[in-house]
Amino acid sequence: MEALAAQFRSYSGCIRLLMVQQFAINTAFYMLMPYLAAHLADGLGMAAWAVGLVLGVRNLTQQGMFLIGGTLADRLGYKPVIVAGCVLRTVGFGLLGFVSSLPALVVASAATGFAGALFNPAVRAYLAQEAGERRVEAFAAFNVFYQAGMFVGPLVGLALLAFDFRLICSVAAVLFLALTVIQLRRMPARRGTPSAEPGGVLADWRKVIANRPFLLFALAMIGSYVLSFQVYLALPLQAQRAVPHSGDAVTTALFAVSAAVAVAGQLKITAWARARWSSQRAIVYGIGFMGAAFLPLLMNAGPATRGAGPLAWIAALTPLFAAVTLLGLGTAMVYPFEMDTVVSLAGGRLVATHYGLYNTVAGVGITLGNLTTGVIWDAAERLGHPELTWWVLATTGAFCAGCVGLLARSGRLAPRPEPELTAMAS
Repeated sequence: MEALAAQFRSYSGCIRLLMVQQFAINTAFYMLMPYLAAHLADGLGMAAWAVGLVLGVRNLTQQGMFLIGGTLADRLGYKPVIVAGCVLRTVGFGLLGFVSSLPALVVASAATGFAGALFNPAVRAYLAQEAGERRVEAFAAFNVFYQAGMFVGPLVGLALLAFDFRLICSVAAVLFLALTVIQLRRMPARRGTPSAEPGGVLADWRKVIANRPFLLFALAMIGSYVLSFQVYLALPLQAQRAVPHSGDAVTTALFAVSAAVAVAGQLKITAWARARWSSQRAIVYGIGFMGAAFLPLLMNAGPATRGAGPLAWIAALTPLFAAVTLLGLGTAMVYPFEMDTVVSLAGGRLVATHYGLYNTVAGVGITLGNLTTGVIWDAAERLGHPELTWWVLATTGAFCAGCVGLLARSGRLAPRPEPELTAMAS
């Protein structure tokens, strides 16, 4: 923590604000969203299809509108778009706790999704611009705050849930309202570097889509997002399989370990990798590590029943926690170099638009990847070979790492000339 504090103090006030802001954003988001489905189904008595619709609208709105959010950030400036996103989250989270009709809930869900599409690309582009040559280490520190919010949020939400779900929504909305006020008063206005060629929005989009190295990199990275998302899909399913009577508690522990790995190890992992490898090689090795994280799950000791002894529980849970730890380490290795590579492939221009398209590609990939993983999981169960799922995920990591490695060796990931970088104040 001392290293994090020292590094945090070395950044400009603007970067420090962006990091603390991201912690607050994730705390508010994860204090509410894990408990929304239960509120809709049990608290409001909604049918499963309606619950799925409300949750799906949020995800679809966010993933589908990232490009719009990034474009607005490049066109209007980072600050107004970030502020608008926080205002939308304030309204959306407030509504989720106090409306009960399906149309109103869909509107609230769409508002929260579009809010994320607005501020996510803008925040990353803003951070990249402010950090200048220290982009990699700044993104590493940023991820610590990001993961810490993911860790704290569900715990706060669980404590507030003992009183009322509406209290969770109110606190989350107040947090976003406070962020809005702080941003209006303390956040400096910044604009991204526009395209070197004049033109409208469509011209900007054509330029980003025509950036072939960037698109190839985005496509090659889909596998890494599919792998990292398994902490929400395959690993919880395996927890239910390994300890049928305590699967929910184990899943909560898995989330905690995943976040703790990033919070405790991110800065050291980034410094260690940067001292030894190029950004591209760190990404390749990190993704390979993410794929290898699923290999411990091949050691299937069978489920631990309620009356099983300690050794049976250890045998059932050790592969799970080994997998989530290795997956967290690999993800931490990849993230800051990945974010830096997007900026370098953009040539420092239309950075928020590039981030917006990148997030959209990742979102579509996650959706298709989760569908495929679910199909493979069911097929493996029917065949009596559950280990097939882990082999497929491990192979996905190897394939994704190989694709990025090929792009790097071909020279397609070489940094493009950037406009003069904004020096970061000390």
